[in-house]
Amino acid sequence: MANISRPKIAERRILGFSRNVFFLGWASCLTDISSEMTITTLPLFLANVLKVQTPVIGLIEGIAESTATLLKLISGWLSDKLGRRKALTVTGYSLSALAKPFLYLANAWPVVLGLRFTDRVGKGIRTSPRDALVADSTPLNEMGKSFGLHRTLDTFGAVIGLGLAALIVFFLQRANLELTRHTYQTLVLAAAVPAILAVLLIIALVNEPRRAAADARSVEASRPASPTPFSRRFKLFLAVMVIFTLGNSSDAFLILRAQNLGSSVLHILIILTLFNVIYSLVSLPAGLLSDRFGRRGAIAIGWSIYALIYLGFAIASARWQVWLLYVLYGLYYGATEGVAKAFVADLIPANRRGTGYGLYNGAVGVTVLPASVIAGWLWQAFSPAAPFYFGAALAGIAGFGLIFLLGER
Repeated sequence: MANISRPKIAERRILGFSRNVFFLGWASCLTDISSEMTITTLPLFLANVLKVQTPVIGLIEGIAESTATLLKLISGWLSDKLGRRKALTVTGYSLSALAKPFLYLANAWPVVLGLRFTDRVGKGIRTSPRDALVADSTPLNEMGKSFGLHRTLDTFGAVIGLGLAALIVFFLQRANLELTRHTYQTLVLAAAVPAILAVLLIIALVNEPRRAAADARSVEASRPASPTPFSRRFKLFLAVMVIFTLGNSSDAFLILRAQNLGSSVLHILIILTLFNVIYSLVSLPAGLLSDRFGRRGAIAIGWSIYALIYLGFAIASARWQVWLLYVLYGLYYGATEGVAKAFVADLIPANRRGTGYGLYNGAVGVTVLPASVIAGWLWQAFSPAAPFYFGAALAGIAGFGLIFLLGER
């Protein structure tokens, strides 16, 4: 019988994308639908149903996000060590999918903490190996395109999830100001379906790329061997990302600023949906442009937009201005999030991608905590505008560092 070689998974295309990239994008879309319905509304469940105080809600979120950040570092390194990305990706998505349905039974905040912790363990395990899997499955000249598609589908899931949550809330409790237990339990049951489908999609349709093919798609593969695992440019990129992120506090401060300027809860939900629509529409074109014209310029333009947005939030005085600023904020996210991850793939060797993405995700995640503490202090000590002036200034500094320190690739 003739020996017929199987085609490499990265060469099998769907709508111009590798199968892995295409189906990982849809898995992220399904997972985000589930998360927007359950995790985004979880603080309301804690406050309205379980009557949990704000400091405890903050504690739950702090523990959950810190856990995810730490595990992104470990899981990325482990995926390099094992030479396997898919197993860790499936494990991470599975943990999150299993944890969410149990929120239906939650009757006390320690139970919620345990389930939220498990969900974030899943996110921490999957994120860096999944990003490395996308990079391993992509030709070098299409990194921006692939990560752009992934961000587009992920954000599209947020739009669908927010829309479905709003419909369920509308039909079950109409104009009630507080979330009811029955409504939240319905959200949890509905959200379980896309979460489980995401896991099945990855198991059935995503394959582990051949390492030799992945290695050949690294910029570093064509360069002389380095005595250190990561280049100076990658380390400088992490440094400027930390500077930028130090001024990029939690988006909760944007929501508070919108409320401070007179936006109602309903208006804020509509604004967030609009933001995600813009983010989704811009991500893929931004990735394609970065493949053609370079990543540094795209990121620098995005950070410039960010600086203007934060200056806008600082000086805004009317509710209509919030709508405009959130549209621009969607442009910033779409122009930079996927492109930055593609840039990481440009800067590191293929056999260190898991660790590299772990360092990148970890650096951003760790810096968000002090960034939010600083923003909260500036808000209270000076004015609601102060954290936005601070964020705009650091974005400008980081942008100069990106252009003048990293040099051309």
